Amino acid sequence: MEDQKKPLYTDSGIAIGTLYTAPVKDPGLPAKFPFTRGVKEDMYRGRLWTMRQYAGFSTAEESNKRYHFLLGQGTTGLSVAFDLPTQIGYDSDDEMSEGEVGKVGVAIDSLKDIEILFDGIKLDEITTSMTINATASILLAMYIALAKKQGADISKISGTIQNDILKEYAARGTYIYPPKPSMRLITDIFEYCGKEVPKWNTISISGYHIREAGSTAVQELAFTLANGKAYCKAAIEKGLEINSFAKRLSFFFNAHNNLFEEVAKFRAARKMWAQITKELGATDPQAQMLRFHTQTGGSTLTAQQPENNIMRVTIQAMAAVLGGTQSLHTNGFDEALSLPTENAAKIALRTQQVIAFESGAADTVDPLGGSFYVEALTEEVENAAWDYIKKIDAMGGSVSAIEQGYIQQEIAASAYKYQKDIEKGDKIIVGVNKFTSEAGPATPGFKIDDSIRIVQTDKLNKLKAERNNEEVKKCLETINEFAVNGNNLMPAIIQAVESYATLGEISHELRKVFGEFN
Repeated sequence: MEDQKKPLYTDSGIAIGTLYTAPVKDPGLPAKFPFTRGVKEDMYRGRLWTMRQYAGFSTAEESNKRYHFLLGQGTTGLSVAFDLPTQIGYDSDDEMSEGEVGKVGVAIDSLKDIEILFDGIKLDEITTSMTINATASILLAMYIALAKKQGADISKISGTIQNDILKEYAARGTYIYPPKPSMRLITDIFEYCGKEVPKWNTISISGYHIREAGSTAVQELAFTLANGKAYCKAAIEKGLEINSFAKRLSFFFNAHNNLFEEVAKFRAARKMWAQITKELGATDPQAQMLRFHTQTGGSTLTAQQPENNIMRVTIQAMAAVLGGTQSLHTNGFDEALSLPTENAAKIALRTQQVIAFESGAADTVDPLGGSFYVEALTEEVENAAWDYIKKIDAMGGSVSAIEQGYIQQEIAASAYKYQKDIEKGDKIIVGVNKFTSEAGPATPGFKIDDSIRIVQTDKLNKLKAERNNEEVKKCLETINEFAVNGNNLMPAIIQAVESYATLGEISHELRKVFGEFN
């Protein structure tokens, strides 16, 4: 490998050579430890990745219409976005919810809303991913309650809750409770689903939001796997068997524009996770495999020349497919301006379909495997990520590293450097700091007005007038009791949502015991 006169680097600071000619290590075979080349022998020749479109806005009624539209266009899995009050445990009529109801996702206050959200959609015939963390136990309970009402066998329903609270403390901020009780809620879900809903992915350990907060690809990989390691250790300490619960762990990664670094990141992730789980005692290959969902990079989208985002999303989606993703969400080109319009959502889905059926990228396993450059880059990304993980382990693991502010500081420093490089012109963003043009016609946006809060408040008032409030009170008392005595909280939460206790009522009951994290 010879160097260029002017050094080039990936966004993670890895030096890029002019030419790669050195022999590479044998990366092994797909579906064989350490799974660098993929988790299935035939990958997409056997089954394509699940094509998800992240959607949710306004009321459950409006989001339901978008879901039926997407399913009609060929989406093969749903991915639910929740509004901010839902994410942090407030009902729509709470004073803390003012100005935020239905804005960044759908407003869900009770099981009634979930019934409307999935009206006409059989939960045993679709997989659903829910981007929810602090209130994941409540939303999962509502989903299970609806499946039971539909007559589904809950042992056969499948989907994913994000349920990754550690990255909330480090990068995103939608936490409620302190780390210890938050981890307890997560392991309660592991335990309950292992017995009752065995096909459900109980956590999606998320690098996506770490990257959105400004991390590099290497940091995204390292911090995500370190968090995954922390969740495994917490489950083991609870007495759960890693060969059982680790099969239901999934990961959620970002895809940015440096196609080769992203492919290397995904390949390195599988190899590293296999080693981590093996060291923690996993012997079943299914418990050692890293399965992941990918979303194209929201932070890479530009408000200037928004049509350029279609090309960015295409490159990012191709990186995810070449890297062996199990499911994929492609962003709408207008998302730097507003929630995606129907047209933008359709173009984003068609991007995946063109890649799947026209590009040839799905025709063979790990098509970039064996490339001198990709194999060398995979090794470089892996080594750099291990360096971070060793530092985090020396601090006592992810929880301790977050409490000390280390992970947050590393992300912030990376975000600052990236922005400075754009401002200096060292990092070119087409249409932003080079190849600019006068603003063209405005791209039509998709906005949500504040009247949604009034609609949701009226629904809440009607619900509370019609339900059995004495039964709700008893259910909330049971939740409080279980939170104190250490019993698994999931059965009590399911019983509460079935009595139409609201998300805010359940969250506040847990706040009484756990407190809030500031």
